[in-house]
Amino acid sequence: MNQATYNSLKAFIWGIANDCLVDVYDVGDYRKIILPFFVIRRFDAVLEEKHDDVIKAKNDYKKKGLTVDLDPALCSIAGQAFVNKSDYTLTDLKSRTNQQKLKRDFIDYLDGFSQNVQEILNKFKIRNEIDRLSEQDRLGLLIEKFVDPRYNFSNKAVLNEDGSVRIEGLDNHTMGSLFEEVIRMFNEETNVTDAGRHFTPRDIVELMADLAFIPVQDKIKSTTYRIYDIKTPRLIQFNYSSADFAA
Repeated sequence: MNQATYNSLKAFIWGIANDCLVDVYDVGDYRKIILPFFVIRRFDAVLEEKHDDVIKAKNDYKKKGLTVDLDPALCSIAGQAFVNKSDYTLTDLKSRTNQQKLKRDFIDYLDGFSQNVQEILNKFKIRNEIDRLSEQDRLGLLIEKFVDPRYNFSNKAVLNEDGSVRIEGLDNHTMGSLFEEVIRMFNEETNVTDAGRHFTPRDIVELMADLAFIPVQDKIKSTTYRIYDIKTPRLIQFNYSSADFAA
């Protein structure tokens, strides 16, 4: 992604906070809303292309009486490691004019995500904020802002009719960098000086992975490895193989 597009996305996300949350949240609490919505929109945009196929398959499974643990099969159809089984996308929810219906459907939308995404949503605690956002008429406004077609949160480019690229795709690496940059911006705005406690720069992550795995890369096979983080302390799981370090 070129720098101009990257900067535009960064400014857009920061602008959403100022447009939607002023007088409802303190500036220091903006991140509680913007960060999870940013991630949710990313998931939504990546899944949007295959959404109709996923819902059709879900309904077909239900007709056959298969309703338990559909996530693996639906993930395969979505072509991703995660899926959303809700009948809605964020773009669908944008059209809701009744706040109570929007609130119910948004909760249903969040509940439709597969378990691996549920763990992320629970960490963000975004469900705790839904009542407040709904009561202040900000939930619909946030959704409307994040689905603005001028900004692409998908990993695939938006094309013109002639096949040329109109808006670049947001690859995983750039998504991670942008997420970290937004955290840094929130920290600076609220005079948080220990931003390093909240995120680790991407280059440092790659260096840590290299230091951990390159010395033993000739012994690595396609399996899972765990490293003990003394500082936390905790075990960190990696799913790397020797192919990850091929020149």
